[in-house]
Amino acid sequence: MTRSAPHRFRMPRLACLLSAVVLSCVPLQSALAERVKDLASVAGVRQNQLVGYGIVVGLNGTGDQTAQTPFTVQSIINMLLQFGVTIPPGTNLQLKNVAAVTVHAELPPFAKPGQTIDVTVSSIGNAKSLRGGSLLMAPLKGADGQVYAIAQGNLVVGGFGASGQDGSSITVNIPSAGRIPNGASVERQVVNSFLTEEFLTLNLNTPDFTTAHRLADKINATLGDGTAEALDAVSVSVRAPVDYRQRTAFVAALQELEVEPGAVAARVIVNSRTGTVVIGSSVRVTPAAVSHGSLVVTISEQPFASQPVAPFSDAGQTVVLPDSQVAIEQEEASMFLFEPGTSLDEIVQAVNRVGAAPGDLVAILEALKQAGALRAELVII
Repeated sequence: MTRSAPHRFRMPRLACLLSAVVLSCVPLQSALAERVKDLASVAGVRQNQLVGYGIVVGLNGTGDQTAQTPFTVQSIINMLLQFGVTIPPGTNLQLKNVAAVTVHAELPPFAKPGQTIDVTVSSIGNAKSLRGGSLLMAPLKGADGQVYAIAQGNLVVGGFGASGQDGSSITVNIPSAGRIPNGASVERQVVNSFLTEEFLTLNLNTPDFTTAHRLADKINATLGDGTAEALDAVSVSVRAPVDYRQRTAFVAALQELEVEPGAVAARVIVNSRTGTVVIGSSVRVTPAAVSHGSLVVTISEQPFASQPVAPFSDAGQTVVLPDSQVAIEQEEASMFLFEPGTSLDEIVQAVNRVGAAPGDLVAILEALKQAGALRAELVII
């Protein structure tokens, strides 16, 4: 793909373009139109995952059992050494109020040093509960190994547990994990190419060639030909102003444009565990006749006692013998016909008329797919 030299928008020109965008956003669009903000995201503007290791202290006897989690003891010894406290070799530390934890968080795009983010703290040892604990200073690292935030604070734990001396216990929710709202301070900013690249890329949340083509056409119709180009079913490249003072307003205007997404592919989703069936509006069925029926098998047990020949004699022994009764009843099979181009509403009505359960509906759809009568993709999860 050949790209022309960078085009620098002047402030008056940008103001006219943004005015055109605002006017185009007046609700004259189709009822099915959606905002670009809801359809796509800007490439490179994303969250980044952070993870770290730390120590939670101040627990009420619900911490790690140090005999089974030696890394907890090692962490405490290393921490005390940094404060000039030396533990004599061979000392058997019994730390019931300490727990080793992992700390993870998501760093928002454009987060600046000094801002705070929420963190989640989870036990990695055998601590029973983190309720009432405090996380000591823990560095949070990104995938590149650099420290991007520092976490510390008091935990908020939604679960709790209680136990008795006889060993019985009860637990509500998960007491071994908690959160610290605004518990981490950002120390480093993630560098992205939002302000440096000549072209911005809009990535569709749901890949679709039709939607990508319509999005590029909408941008070109609003901001001028050659501004946008659909690269594939996901990405649309957009020429953006080079001046950073104009780029933010430019993207804000882009996200308010309304585009009608392309029709989704005909698809039937079946959840085999719960029996849930979701049928898309584009699903069609070719002519087919379906017979629905089932067998009902009833087995009843009526045990009876067998007495000896003579009462109170030693010649025999009273025993209980089984008496099984098996009955088979075949329900009347119902048959219904699917006409050419049968729609979603007609499929549901036909299946409901014969009283088919969700499991029966799954069997009917699978049979239609095998027969080549179901014009849709059958997805079983």
